[in-house]
Amino acid sequence: MVSQLQKLPTDDSLGTLETVAHFDGAMLTGVTVSHQGRIFVNFPKWGDEVAFTVAEIREGRPVAYPDEAINRTDPNDLAGTLVSVQSVVVDPVDRLWILDTGSPMFQPTQYGGPKLVCVDLTSDRVIKTILFPQDVALPTTYLNDVRFDLRRGTEGIAFITDSSDQGANGIIVVDLASGESWRKLHDHPSTKAEALSSFCPIVEGRPLLERQPDGKTKPIKMGSDGIAISADGSRLYYCPLASRRLYSVAIDALVDRSIDDSAVAATVIDEGDKGGAADGLETDAAGYIYSTNYEHNAILRHRSGGEWETVVHDPRLLWPDTMSVAADGYLYVTANQLHRQAKYQKGKDLRQKPYTLFRVRIDAQPVLLR
Repeated sequence: MVSQLQKLPTDDSLGTLETVAHFDGAMLTGVTVSHQGRIFVNFPKWGDEVAFTVAEIREGRPVAYPDEAINRTDPNDLAGTLVSVQSVVVDPVDRLWILDTGSPMFQPTQYGGPKLVCVDLTSDRVIKTILFPQDVALPTTYLNDVRFDLRRGTEGIAFITDSSDQGANGIIVVDLASGESWRKLHDHPSTKAEALSSFCPIVEGRPLLERQPDGKTKPIKMGSDGIAISADGSRLYYCPLASRRLYSVAIDALVDRSIDDSAVAATVIDEGDKGGAADGLETDAAGYIYSTNYEHNAILRHRSGGEWETVVHDPRLLWPDTMSVAADGYLYVTANQLHRQAKYQKGKDLRQKPYTLFRVRIDAQPVLLR
């Protein structure tokens, strides 16, 4: 008989995670780090009690940002207040952009809710708000993540994924100068969730499905989610949440409003299997593409055409969600146990607080397209 005191082999960790902050309240999704080292996070309204949907981490604690007033949703002023934020991203010139889904509890959007809000980090004031028309942010749209190329147009271009699990998916392109926006790759197969017959995600050893208390199940259907721009600004990488594939598309095609979707689709490349399903993508100035891996509690990376390698694997990375490559040489990542929410666990919330913001040393710099 094996002694109860004998240590048995277990799954080994790889890489060194450092804890940045813990969160004992609502679950977070996004994180971004300014050039000066300020850290911002967000809390979407998915059922938790959310006191503020955007925060700055100060002395290890989240504080409403840019202030408490804008974080109080006003049904009579959706455009002027924050509704339910899914992503925060610092752009190449160190401004904070807030991506507001306008969709608490994944409800149908209303004009004024889905928007992109820019905050000047010097004054901590909103300096621009871009609203999306209802033929761009559809009633079913769920704005998920955003990236910026400030070299294009007069003030730059933003690219946003629509990850809706109830309607069309695609990429939304935004002219930051005019505020005009348009959809590309609208419901293209590369932006869609894979069917359960070809993709069955395994998280903590169990198939991940929506599981009702009565035993009924449904596959997860979130489409285009993670997004990142190549170091040279030529390709936009994206991935459906319910897939192990990575895709890219020519940015020249996305920004050219004169060509139709079939011409844009002709530039799409299936970049292959990325070793597991991902929520977030990121890139660095050295040309690496980073992918969270929620099936393996890991973050992987590779250069285009190269092999995937593991940056970090740790059992504490329970659903690595969003990443941010920071100027301090670290990759920041949120872990929020998304898969343990009640909708996936027969109505029982199995999440265990705290949620955590981690970082891992990568000695890389952000992509600065300016």
